[in-house]
Amino acid sequence: MKVPNKVRLTFYLLGFAGAALFTGLLIREGAGQVGSAIATAGWALLAVIAYHFLVPVFLDSLAWWVLFPRAERPRLRRIYWMRWIGESVSTLIPSAAVGGDIVRARLAAISGTPVPVAAATVLVDLTLGVFTQAAFTLLGVVLLVNATGQKSLVGPTIIGTVIGIAAVGGFYFVQRRGMFGFLARMIAKLANSPEWQSLVQSGATLDETVRSVYARRRAAMACCGWTILSLILNSGEIYIALWALNLHATIANAIILQSMALTIRSAAFVVPAGLGVQEAGYFGIACLLGLATNAFKCGEIGLALSVIARVRELGFGIPGLVTWQLIEGRRLLRERTAVVPS
Repeated sequence: MKVPNKVRLTFYLLGFAGAALFTGLLIREGAGQVGSAIATAGWALLAVIAYHFLVPVFLDSLAWWVLFPRAERPRLRRIYWMRWIGESVSTLIPSAAVGGDIVRARLAAISGTPVPVAAATVLVDLTLGVFTQAAFTLLGVVLLVNATGQKSLVGPTIIGTVIGIAAVGGFYFVQRRGMFGFLARMIAKLANSPEWQSLVQSGATLDETVRSVYARRRAAMACCGWTILSLILNSGEIYIALWALNLHATIANAIILQSMALTIRSAAFVVPAGLGVQEAGYFGIACLLGLATNAFKCGEIGLALSVIARVRELGFGIPGLVTWQLIEGRRLLRERTAVVPS
């Protein structure tokens, strides 16, 4: 059996396991009760979609935009729709959450940005984003312990965060040390063909561009600042949902749910769309916080919050995927028209 087939089989099995976990939680809590809780939210579903589109995506766009050198910086509105499409791809297409970053780098290059600059800004944005998310996770842990007194999650969360930071720190180090040029030289040496020498030059150019982006310290700091603000304000979606579910909505609870759910889903990135894992995260944290009403138990509330988040992903992501396909389709049509002899 070929390796790609093994990877595909593993991917399908993980997706099936996630779906089974999701289904098991629904059966345990009662699909009807969860559905009733979601129906209680009503108009909040549209409000959550609109809020995400207007606030977090805009701030994430600013975080990426500031990394571009001024001479090659696209207009913010272009970065905005690229970011929208990239997030749509990462959320809805089973690509281990990195496919959207590749797509937005490609869209930036198609729009006229030099390929090394497009790729380098996405790489730096992605790396700094992971560091910033680690800080957001620790904020969520502090608030969770303060709210519940539960300290059992502190150790595993901190250990996982430290491991993640170390891994990304290693990725940052090899970026600064010329990772892409090294890989290109190794491939060219193994291929033993002069045609591969252009890859070496491309790798060296990308390494130099990545280093130049990191060298702009103020831009890197601004990227981290806009990203952490986006993560915190993204909790506003959960705040809206909690309020619509007739719960005592607090900013602290919204941040706890957002940070913990994001951390759990990121840790389980190999599971397609975090299916089942995200639901289990919301389920557990909602019960730790004691989120319940006279009509709904904490588990039902947790699952309802997760499904609301899924609805937001669909309402936000499907138009993004359609827009992406229209862009790629028009580009392909122009290329085919250009090669047709007159």
